[in-house]
Amino acid sequence: MAKYTQEQQVIQAMRRAGGFATLRKLNEIVDFSTWKTLTPEASIRRIVQQSKGIFRIQPGLWALEEERDSVLEKLNLKIGNKHSEENFSHSYYQGLLVEIGKFKNKTTYIPAQDRHKSFLDKELGDITDSITIPKFTYDNLLRKARTIDVIWFNERNMPSHFYEVEHTTNIKNSLSKFYELQDFFAEFYIVANEFREPEFNDKINVSMFDDISQRVRFINYDRVANLHANLSQQQNLAW
Repeated sequence: MAKYTQEQQVIQAMRRAGGFATLRKLNEIVDFSTWKTLTPEASIRRIVQQSKGIFRIQPGLWALEEERDSVLEKLNLKIGNKHSEENFSHSYYQGLLVEIGKFKNKTTYIPAQDRHKSFLDKELGDITDSITIPKFTYDNLLRKARTIDVIWFNERNMPSHFYEVEHTTNIKNSLSKFYELQDFFAEFYIVANEFREPEFNDKINVSMFDDISQRVRFINYDRVANLHANLSQQQNLAW
């Protein structure tokens, strides 16, 4: 019989991690050897959702209630402060996309101006492969590409995936960038809260974006967080 309950083991693992952890981190650090289940990852997801001692910061990111104030201070997150919450959310999803890309053996890029933005207890520049974009095209197009929130490059230094994280900013601006980059054999994604999907549909279906309307996909935050959480359990990752 296990000395501690599964919930207690998750809480102890989170304490060791500094009071907070992504689901992916918990899946990596919790010892499942005594868990009599074939789906321990699902058990962890249930525990963090139901435990009174754990609260959610973002989809896929959880923290200990007993360390709420210190965790939020570590993350430089002020709940109720719109500017702080927007900045945290934007860089958080950039970081998740970078880690997913690295898992898929892509070379990851973020704009140089984002290198010092926080991703959990690190800076985005610390986890990203490059803040210098490969010279894969003409300068006028590179100027557009440099402003994309996250780009994955293949082994030939050609872009394979473009991601724009749209927490509150204008989706039309991102679609305009994608329009300029449409001649590349790449996938285009708008990443945002699920309530912005109708807005995305309205914008992508205007006539000026006809050429890319079938190529740009919307991904909500929960989908990104779920894929990130289960990286180690998946061999063939796809949106």
